[in-house]
Amino acid sequence: MTGKPKRDWDDAYANMAHILGSEALPAQWAADAAAYRASGVQIDEDIAYGDHARERLDLVHPDGDAKGLIVFVHGGYWVRLDKSYWTHFAEGLRASGWAVAMVQYTLAPEARIGQITQQVGAAIAKAAELVEGPIRLAGHSAGGHLVSRMVCADSPLPEMVMARVVRTVSISGLHDLRPLMWTEMNKELRLDETEAVAESAALQRPHPDADITAWVGGGERPEFIRQARLLAMMWEGLAVTVDCVVDGDHDHFSVLDGLREAQGALTQAILA
Repeated sequence: MTGKPKRDWDDAYANMAHILGSEALPAQWAADAAAYRASGVQIDEDIAYGDHARERLDLVHPDGDAKGLIVFVHGGYWVRLDKSYWTHFAEGLRASGWAVAMVQYTLAPEARIGQITQQVGAAIAKAAELVEGPIRLAGHSAGGHLVSRMVCADSPLPEMVMARVVRTVSISGLHDLRPLMWTEMNKELRLDETEAVAESAALQRPHPDADITAWVGGGERPEFIRQARLLAMMWEGLAVTVDCVVDGDHDHFSVLDGLREAQGALTQAILA
C-alpha cells in the first residue's frame, strides 16, 4: 500500500490498550469456558471439518431437539485464540433451544485471510450436516468479518447450506480490511490491496438473501463503530435486509455478555 497513513491505525485497532483490566480477560474467558464444559452440558468436542489440526469445531447441544443450528466464529484478529475460550457464550442460545457450533480455524501467518474464509465456509457446511433446520451465524471481531463474508454474493457456502441461512449478526466486526494494511499486525496477516478488497464484505455485493445486523458496543473504539455503520451504509441500497445496532456503552469485550443469557439483547438479536 503506497502513501502515508493519516492516523495511527495501530491505536485505532488497539482494544485492550483502552480497556482497564483487559489483560486479565483471556485467562478469565478460558476459565469460564472450561467450567462451562465441565458443567454437564452436552458438547461434542473437536469435530473435524478438514485435515488441519485447527480445522475443528465443538457442537453444544440444547436439552431437547434442536430448533436449528447457530454457528459462532471467534475473534482475535485472525492471529490468536481458539474455540476453547468462548464455549460459555453459547449458553443463551443453547438455553433457547438451538444447537451451537463453536468454530476455530488456522491462524495467520500460516493461513491468509482468504484461506480462513474458505475454512469457515467448510466448518459451517460440516455443522449443517449434523443439525437440521435453519442456520443462524454470529461472529465477534475477526469472527464478525468471517460471518459477514458468508453472506456475500461470492459466499464459500454450498448452495444448499446458504439456502438455510436465515440470519447473521456481525458483532464488532471488521468489514473493510484495507486500513489493516497500515498496522503492525499486517506482518502476520500479509494483506495486500487485492486480498483486502476481496475479503471486505462492505466492498462486495451481498448475497440476495442476506439478512444481517452489524452489532457494536457504544463504548468501543471509534473505528469499530465506523466499521459497523459502514456495512449497513454500503449494503442498505442493495436490496437486502441490513441494519446497525450500537449497544449501550459496552466495550469490545463486554458486548459479548449478552450471549450468556437467553433473554440477553444480543441473544435475542441473533434469534430475531
